[in-house]
Amino acid sequence: MSQAPMITPLIEKMARRDVITPIEREALANLLGATRRVAAGKALVEPGDRPNFSTFVVSGFCARFTLTPTGGRQLTQINIGGDFVDLHSLLMRQMDHGVVALADCVVAPAAHEDLRRLTQQHPHLTRLLWLETVVDAAIHRQWLVALGQQNAASRLAHLICELYLRLEAGGIASDLRFSLPMTQVDLGDVLGLTQVHVNRVLMDLRRQGLLDWKAGHVTVNDWEALARLGQFDPAYLRLQNDPV
Repeated sequence: MSQAPMITPLIEKMARRDVITPIEREALANLLGATRRVAAGKALVEPGDRPNFSTFVVSGFCARFTLTPTGGRQLTQINIGGDFVDLHSLLMRQMDHGVVALADCVVAPAAHEDLRRLTQQHPHLTRLLWLETVVDAAIHRQWLVALGQQNAASRLAHLICELYLRLEAGGIASDLRFSLPMTQVDLGDVLGLTQVHVNRVLMDLRRQGLLDWKAGHVTVNDWEALARLGQFDPAYLRLQNDPV
C-alpha cells in the first residue's frame, strides 16, 4: 500500500533541488513500512546497533547523539519530519552513534533490501538520496565550525535559521514561525552550553527583538538580523534547484 502522505516532506524537499517524476514519487511512497510512535526521551537507534532498515521520521523531532565514557552527551544533528535518521546504515552496518526522540515522534522503516532495490531501479533517486547524506555531512561541518568559532548567541541564531529553512523546505513551517519542542538541556547539548547559559542567550535574543520563543513555538521577528548574528549562509543545505 502506498504511504504517499508520510513521504510528502521528503518529496517536497527533494523537489526544491530537482524534478521528481510521478514514477519516482510512487517508488518513494512504496518504500516505507508500518509506522510506530516513539515517546520523547526514548531511543530510536542505540550505539552499536546493526539495523536491517533505515528509519524515516514522519513527524516530530529527534537527534543523533554520542556519549562520552564519563556519561556526557553531545547532540550532533537534529532530525525532523522528512529526514532519514540513519540512511547511511545501509552501508555503515554498525551504528557508531544513537538517535533519541526529542519530542513524541512517528517513524517508519525503509528495509535495506528495499533501499538496495530502489538504488538499482532508480539511479536518479539514488543520487538524490546520496545528496541527503552529503547534506547531513555539510550540517555536521557547520555545527563543528559554530562550536569552535562562534559565540553562544551566534551559535543559537545559526541553529534557528537552519531549522526554519529545513522545516520550510518540507512544508512543515512558514511565515517565519515553527514548532521547536526542545528543552534548554537539549539546546545545551547541541550548542555546547550549560542550561543556564542557554537561558541567558535566549533572553538576550528576545530583548533584541530577534525572536519570540514560547511554549515550544518560535517566531523569528527579524530574519536578516538573526542570520547576520548567526553568520548564516544557507548554501550548505542545498535547497536551490540544481539537478543531480
